[in-house]
Amino acid sequence: MQAAKEKVKDMVSKAKQKAEEHRARSDEKAEKAAAHTREEKEMAHEFSKARQAQAKMEYHLERAEHRADTLSHRAGGAAAAALPISAPAHTATADATHPADISTVRHYASADASHYDSMV
Repeated sequence: MQAAKEKVKDMVSKAKQKAEEHRARSDEKAEKAAAHTREEKEMAHEFSKARQAQAKMEYHLERAEHRADTLSHRAGGAAAAALPISAPAHTATADATHPADISTVRHYASADASHYDSMV
C-alpha cells in the first residue's frame, strides 16, 4: 500500500513540475513579446530556464521526501517488528531521522532559489 501511495505522490509532483515548466514557458513568451531589445529577450529566456530548473529541483526534492517517508514507514512497521525485544528503542527509528535531512536540503535549496524570484 505504501508503494502505491508513493507512486501517486510522485505522479502529483510530476504534474506540478510540468505545470510550472509550462507556466515558465508561457511567461517567457509574454516577456519576449513585451521586450524591445535583443538583450531583454535573452534575459527573458534565461529567467525561463532558471524557473524550469527550479521546478525540476523541487520535483526531485519531493521525490526524495516520498522515498524517505516510505523508508520511515517501513522502518516503523515491519522492520521494527523484526527487531528483538531487547533492542534499544533508538535502533528502531534510525531510518526515521532521514526525513529531517531532506527537509534541511529543501530549506537550503529554497534559500538558494529565492534570488530567482527577486529577479523577476
